[in-house]
Amino acid sequence: MRLNPHLAAMPGGYLFGEIARRVQAYEPAAPRPIIRLGIGDVTQPLAPAITQALVDAAREMGTPEGFHGYPPDQGYAFLRRAIIDADYAPLGVGLELDEVFITDGAKTDTSALPELLAADARVAVTDPVYPAYVDANAMAGRLGHYEKGAWSRLVTLPCHADNAFVPELPRERVDLLYLCYPNNPTGTVLTQAQLARFVAYALETDTLILFDAAYKAYITDPAIPRSIYQIPGAERVAVECCSFSKSAGFTGTRCAYTVIPKALQGRVDGRMVSLNALWARRVACRQNGVSYPVQRAAAAALSPAGQAQVAAQVQAYIDNAHAIVAALQGAGLEVFGGIHAPYVWLRIPGGQSAWDFFDHLLHRAQVVGTPGSGFGPAGEGYLRLTAFNTAERTREALARILAVL
Repeated sequence: MRLNPHLAAMPGGYLFGEIARRVQAYEPAAPRPIIRLGIGDVTQPLAPAITQALVDAAREMGTPEGFHGYPPDQGYAFLRRAIIDADYAPLGVGLELDEVFITDGAKTDTSALPELLAADARVAVTDPVYPAYVDANAMAGRLGHYEKGAWSRLVTLPCHADNAFVPELPRERVDLLYLCYPNNPTGTVLTQAQLARFVAYALETDTLILFDAAYKAYITDPAIPRSIYQIPGAERVAVECCSFSKSAGFTGTRCAYTVIPKALQGRVDGRMVSLNALWARRVACRQNGVSYPVQRAAAAALSPAGQAQVAAQVQAYIDNAHAIVAALQGAGLEVFGGIHAPYVWLRIPGGQSAWDFFDHLLHRAQVVGTPGSGFGPAGEGYLRLTAFNTAERTREALARILAVL
């Protein structure tokens, strides 16, 4: 049989798989329970409004009149309407129902959306970056050859302390630009003016922006944009991916949504084609959607009661992030993020490599972080900590970390 040579040529394993391997190898000998501040998985249970909706929908499915089979390709209208009314209307963003697509996760769509583009499309990402963006395009053969730790056709935009983790505009022509803000992994955000600069660039160069807004619920300053569509003209150049995972605890329940405005068009053989129509065609072919009970649960998360309940959960994670920042800064360490995001980006003290420091914390403190180098070359020298554990375990983890520095 003939295999995909691009997939076969990819380096190593997936970042979080390697973390899991190291933790599993050490855990049996650990002198005390390991505290995980690595993978961004939530710890609080689903809110009451969500679980009640799941129960009600499951019971409904058990009746002849309430049974639901395959969901509509784009998702049920009740959930798409709730998303528009709860997430976008308050921002002054107008959307039509068929511009919203329900999916099982933002990771799914941020990895699949490049299928809209030509096989040889040029891709740009920030560095450091969520690795799934890079891997998805590498599997499709867009990134060329992997040589000396870099892909030959991937355009990278370094983000570091010297530029306040705000990437420069690409200096060469690209077809697709990934932006994730609030950012994973650095926890930083873009101001209205900074995001507008990227929209203006995309309008000028005919570049598609894939804007990952999975962490928008953590923004506490109304001056910071929660959606790229708050920038005039973005509806002509941007796709936005959002998730219920980090806002409503759906990491194990699986529900998200992608917005593709009908004003967004691209060229095929000299003619203009709607990306919305292309994606609708792709969705009809490649997925059967999200189950009815889960979509009812997601809609409940956007109800007045649900919004209040999940906001309290998000605030608890925000409090954890603020506590991590305060404790590490109080110890004289340099940290970034953690204000409008559930991630804290720690500059590693003493010049250790990211993986060496990861191992140091694992074996000496029994705390798991995420080595920054796993997010790209510019992440070397940093460690990502997440705020998704409980307040008690977060405090304990901080005490352990500070004791072994």
